[in-house]
Amino acid sequence: MKKLIALMICSQILFGCKQITKSVEETFKPNDSVANKVAQDKSSENEDHFHTETQTTSSTTVETHTSTYTEQHLEGKKTGFLTNVDQLTKAEKELRKLPQYLGKEIFIYTNINFYDDGHISAMLQHPENPKYVDSYEYNAGKWSAPKPKQLSVKDEVNSNLVSLNSIPFSNVAKVTGIYNEKASHIEGAKPSDHTYITIFKNKIEWYPMNINGTRERYYIQFNPDGTLKEFKQD
Repeated sequence: MKKLIALMICSQILFGCKQITKSVEETFKPNDSVANKVAQDKSSENEDHFHTETQTTSSTTVETHTSTYTEQHLEGKKTGFLTNVDQLTKAEKELRKLPQYLGKEIFIYTNINFYDDGHISAMLQHPENPKYVDSYEYNAGKWSAPKPKQLSVKDEVNSNLVSLNSIPFSNVAKVTGIYNEKASHIEGAKPSDHTYITIFKNKIEWYPMNINGTRERYYIQFNPDGTLKEFKQD
């Protein structure tokens, strides 16, 4: 009888020790499935945060690069290029003489930019494959080699082209001259150091379209041939 009682007491003590051990283990070592879920959720949050920061940084980099690119020419040495018919005509002739375009009509895609430091940037339809577009730069009297332009399936190349025949570079001098003459009569206004063309649905628009003075702001618009179309105070 005494042995039976002693055996029962030992069993209860042993069971109690196991419960205490389990409790201690659960306290210091949480359930694996719960811990893993929390860790996975935390990892996912960190990953999303990382991607967001990467995208933001990438966007900022692109904006900074664009801004730097533009400022590089706007702050460059002024040469009077935008009103120099001879220099503008020479740049056009040099473009037409590029080997890949000899005997072929040249089409400008979406825009062409002229800067007063003598620089021109343009995108042209590829001379062999009409679905492709290349970018070109004009510096120090020479055109660069073509650089492929990456396009989206949504880009409608044929809808945003204009023949170089309809945009003589000499018209840049005409537009800039009219713009500068108007600006000279507006207090605080500056002459143009960046005249450019945008193309949409095969039609061109000349820029800049605004003249900003100290006290007044004017809207100015040009015909495709560079003559004045409209000038009014905003």
